[in-house]
Amino acid sequence: MLAAGALLGSALLAVPVAAHATAAPDPAARSAAVTAAAAAGLDDPAKKEIAMKIVSSAENSSLDWKAQYKYIEDIGDGRGYTAGIIGFCSGTGDMLDLVEYYTQVKPGNVLAKYLPALRDVDGSDSHAGLDPNFTRDWAKAAQDAEFKKAQDHERDRVYFNPSVKQGKSDGVGVLGQFIYYDAIVMHGDGTDSTSFRNIRARALSKAKPPSQGGSETTWLNAFLDARVWAMKQEEAHSDTSRVDTAQRVFLRKGNLNLAPPLDWKVYGDSFHIG
Repeated sequence: MLAAGALLGSALLAVPVAAHATAAPDPAARSAAVTAAAAAGLDDPAKKEIAMKIVSSAENSSLDWKAQYKYIEDIGDGRGYTAGIIGFCSGTGDMLDLVEYYTQVKPGNVLAKYLPALRDVDGSDSHAGLDPNFTRDWAKAAQDAEFKKAQDHERDRVYFNPSVKQGKSDGVGVLGQFIYYDAIVMHGDGTDSTSFRNIRARALSKAKPPSQGGSETTWLNAFLDARVWAMKQEEAHSDTSRVDTAQRVFLRKGNLNLAPPLDWKVYGDSFHIG
C-alpha cells in the first residue's frame, strides 16, 4: 500500500543522515550495535513468520497471512484495488510490477491481459479496463503456486529486504526491523513527506539510531512518533492503533527481539502469538 511513485532498494539505503552537533559516536559501540542487529534479524524464518502475521492482523484482521494471496478489494483509500499478502495496489505501481513479474515467469497467465489497463490506471483510483472480471481473475490466479511465489518475491524485493537491510544498518534488532517493515508497507519510500525515508529523517531530527551511538529504545520511540505523524496526514491511515496498541506495546515491554508470547490489538481486535 505504498505511496505513488515509490522507489525502493538502493535508494532506501541512501537516505541522508541528519547532522548532529554532538561528538561522533564511539566506533566500537557503533560496530557492536550493528553486529548485534545483524545477528538478530527479522529475516530469520521464524521471525519473518511472526512479521507476516502481525502485518496481516492490521491489513486483513487475521493472523492467517497465507489466506490473503486471493484477497482483493477497493478499500476507498484512493489507491484503486488493494490485493494480496502485502496490499499491492493498482494505483501505486506495485501491483503492476507484480503482474509484470508474474507474466515474465508464467507468460499467458490469467492476469496478463490486464497489463495495459494496469499501466493506464497507475497513479489513480480508476478501475478502467479492470472491471468487471479483474477481481475474479485475481482470485483464480491466487490458486496458482507461481502467483503465490511471485507475490512473495515482490514483497521481499520491494518491502521486506530493504527494510531489514536498513534496520541492520541502523543497528536495530528484530522489533526495529519490523517497525521499519510495517512503515514501508503502508507508506512506501517515495519522496513525499510521509514516505519511509522522510519518516526516518524526521526521527533523525529527534534521536540517533544505535549505529550512531544512540539508545535503541529512544530511537524507535522517535521513529514511531514520526510514523504516527505521517499516518495522521491521511484520513485512510489516521487510525494509529497498529502503532499504539501493537508496536508500542512490544517496545514498552523491552521486547526488542520480538520474542513470543506476543499480545496486541489492532483496530480494537485482540491477537496472540504463543
